[in-house]
Amino acid sequence: MNAYKEEMIINDVIESVGNGSLIQHGKHNDRIYLMKMHKKDALTLPGELIELAQEADYTKIFCKIPKWAAPLFYSHGFILEASIPRFYNSQEDVFFVSKFLNTQRQLNVEKEKLNDLGQLLYIKRNDKPSATSRYVIRPLGIKDVNMIATIYDNIFATYPFPIQEESYLIEAMQNDVFYYGAEYNGKIVAVASAEVDPKGGNAEMTDFATLKAHQGNRLASLILQTMEWEMKKQGINSLYTIARLNSIPMNKTFLRANYQYGGTLIKNTNIAGKIESMNILYKHL
Repeated sequence: MNAYKEEMIINDVIESVGNGSLIQHGKHNDRIYLMKMHKKDALTLPGELIELAQEADYTKIFCKIPKWAAPLFYSHGFILEASIPRFYNSQEDVFFVSKFLNTQRQLNVEKEKLNDLGQLLYIKRNDKPSATSRYVIRPLGIKDVNMIATIYDNIFATYPFPIQEESYLIEAMQNDVFYYGAEYNGKIVAVASAEVDPKGGNAEMTDFATLKAHQGNRLASLILQTMEWEMKKQGINSLYTIARLNSIPMNKTFLRANYQYGGTLIKNTNIAGKIESMNILYKHL
């Protein structure tokens, strides 16, 4: 059993709490992630999340919440790490707030990568990739899950969600996650997904991966461009991604597409074999 398969055994769990708020938590990412907050849970959730984190000895609590709820979290020691204006239905801002239960996790930032990120400010904006006849960009469905899972298994040593499992991909497709890929000679060689919140009018552009033999052809940019067109058709106006601070190429992909920097999440996500800091990048269509 390889290292990744061993990691799969301890994947973090996703569960509903309170009146329908959704959290992910476990030792894989060593954190609690409040993915969706029900309005009725706003008063009690901060304290409950802290209690859960202390019981499980997690070192971080990471929450995605509407701006109006932020003071309730600040009063429990949470801090603002990133934000996106007009996120929910092009009106309400979203705040990404965190509480660190271990100072080493908060302070151990990849400072040299932050310096590299500064250089990205000079990236050419609205730099649209040129389509090439060698690749076909298309939506992916259940019949493609084996190839999608194989690509993710080849690219990522670890990932915050079990995207290398076919059962997870099928369930995601049935719950407003839309996958797209680049096909070469009938074989999928690059993939990504749009995780849509229809009620909130926003989508996370995520799960980008390209097989090594096809890297350098800006396939991520081509797929992103296609996903943006599809999101616009669906009436989804706010797009964002949580990109690895350590991945300069991934940050370039979004900045070239005119995404804006919303902040950095310190030591937030277990990806590519270790817990890394992540950048929030966003765009309004």
